Amino acid sequence: MEDEREDVQKKTFTKWVNAQFSKFGKQHIENLFSDLQDGRRLLDLLEGLTGQKLPKEKGSTRVHALNNVNKALRVLQNNNVDLVNIGSTDIVDGNHKLTLGLIWNIILHWQVKNVMKNIMAGLQQTNSEKILLSWVRQSTRNYPQVNVINFTTSWSDGLALNALIHSHRPDLFDWNSVVCQQSATQRLEHAFNIARYQLGIEKLLDPEDVATTYPDKKSILMYITSLFQVLPQQVSIEAIQEVEMLPRPPKVTKEEHFQLHHQMHYSQQITVSLAQGYERTSSPKPRFKSYAYTQAAYVTTSDPTRSPFPSQHLEAPEDKSFGSSLMESEVNLDGYQTALEEVLSWLLSAEDTLQAQGEISNDVDVVKEQFHTHEGYMMDLTAHQGRVGNILQLGSKLIGTGKLSEDEETEVQEQMNLLNSRWECLRVASMEKQSNLHRVLMDLQNQKLKELNDWLTKTEERTRKMEEEPLGPDLEDLKRQVQQHKVLQEDLEQEQVRVNSLTHMVVVVDESSGDHATAALEEQLKVLGDRWANICRWTEARWVLLQDILLKWQRLTEEQCLFSAWLSEKEDAVNKIHTTGFKDQNEMLSSLQKLAVLKADLEKKKQSMGKLYSLKQDLLSTLKNKSVTQKTEAWLDNFARCWDNLVQKLEKSTAQ
Repeated sequence: MEDEREDVQKKTFTKWVNAQFSKFGKQHIENLFSDLQDGRRLLDLLEGLTGQKLPKEKGSTRVHALNNVNKALRVLQNNNVDLVNIGSTDIVDGNHKLTLGLIWNIILHWQVKNVMKNIMAGLQQTNSEKILLSWVRQSTRNYPQVNVINFTTSWSDGLALNALIHSHRPDLFDWNSVVCQQSATQRLEHAFNIARYQLGIEKLLDPEDVATTYPDKKSILMYITSLFQVLPQQVSIEAIQEVEMLPRPPKVTKEEHFQLHHQMHYSQQITVSLAQGYERTSSPKPRFKSYAYTQAAYVTTSDPTRSPFPSQHLEAPEDKSFGSSLMESEVNLDGYQTALEEVLSWLLSAEDTLQAQGEISNDVDVVKEQFHTHEGYMMDLTAHQGRVGNILQLGSKLIGTGKLSEDEETEVQEQMNLLNSRWECLRVASMEKQSNLHRVLMDLQNQKLKELNDWLTKTEERTRKMEEEPLGPDLEDLKRQVQQHKVLQEDLEQEQVRVNSLTHMVVVVDESSGDHATAALEEQLKVLGDRWANICRWTEARWVLLQDILLKWQRLTEEQCLFSAWLSEKEDAVNKIHTTGFKDQNEMLSSLQKLAVLKADLEKKKQSMGKLYSLKQDLLSTLKNKSVTQKTEAWLDNFARCWDNLVQKLEKSTAQ
């Protein structure tokens, strides 16, 4: 994992350096480690960032390289860039880790802190990472699929990055189309391309660098800061306070990480396509919130009687983070007592924390929060188990020296027994709480899955009947069907709440059947997701069809009414014109003029007759209902007869 992170940082940091060189008109580097060794390219970079002219020694000896790097380090120190444990020889020798550390400090100063210094000053904050996380969470608050709590795992599925861009620039792409995409790599590629071509952000990361279990934090911070630089930068105090309330990830030493990974439950985030609701622009009001992914955290457990961390007895794994100095130096009673007091103080705090977790809720979303809170608590216990073991080992070693009096030895033994007893009680209680949380959460989630399955079955039958019912045959029937469809849309919107509650499913699987249980859950979620997506797609398509037919039918009906009224009016006008028995020539000329006007009106109205036929064809090609076809054609045949009668009357009257 360390090698993978180094490879990602090398690639992304190289892209960042080259992006700066492009701005300064400098030649790009190929290899971050070797190209910076002589110090000249490092000075080129700092020259562009500081705006100062920095002379370079052009010789090719090691002395020239050291002088150039030393000059670069002095420039960084003058600009208040932190350079802890980084020396010129490290860079000249091509030390990978320290070269990456140097470039990260440069990025942190000029990319992160410089970009954010104004908003940090305005908010009176000094933690740029906290401000950036607050901005991200505030920006993505209205996206139910997104919950950014860090700059690593929260970005793996690609939704957070797209949501961040879409929240500020919804004109750039359709959110639903992103949610529909099947893989995290596709979504990340989409976001990077939008940022590159629409916002001018260099593609510093590749999708495969982020779509991993543990993306590199520094690389993501660097990229998100680039977005922060070009997007609106409002951050509220409330958003900052919300970030401050987020649970902090426990610090785990390297020695403990292996043990944590194997002995304790852990969450493996995988993305399963569950559902797709579509935002309908043609609906009277927005309906379905887009929802496409359920992340299931598979919690691996072994025998319920086994602990995720071993019971601490006299022999415990050595923990270098606590008590190691005492273990390595001469053992003395005062040092032991001091260390014991510290670990007992922590133990008391851990006991209080467990007690404060309260009763398990019967609401699935609340239980999920309780589960993740307890998961962090268990990780904290695992991180501290070495401390307890060291104290027990220290006490045993102290007794073994034979330097204690009988009373002192008895006291130390009693203290060790007390510590071990309290640790054991805490271990058992926390395991019991974990087991109960697993059981309740699985019961509630299975209940939600069953409810969703039942609802899908019922709704599939409902949509099947709606599909089989012909549209029409009258306009009022169609309006009734439109209203019926609106009720279905409202039901889908309500069901969306249940679908959303399945986000971040936590599934407890046994070690012996973990892969089978994982595959079974994925298949179950996929089936449910496909069914939900089919219903949503059908509902959306049906709504569009109904609106199209309703609009065409109403237009045809309006034109029919207007044409019918016009025909009646002209028939009355023809009937009122005298064709015989004129008093004089003027009266005859007046009648002829009226007939001529009517003929002209009739000629103009031919276009309306053609429009009626066109509207009819448009409606029937969409509706495809035999009964409606017969009625509509009967109406038009009647209009055609009335038209012919009117033409004949005019010709007859004119002839007379």
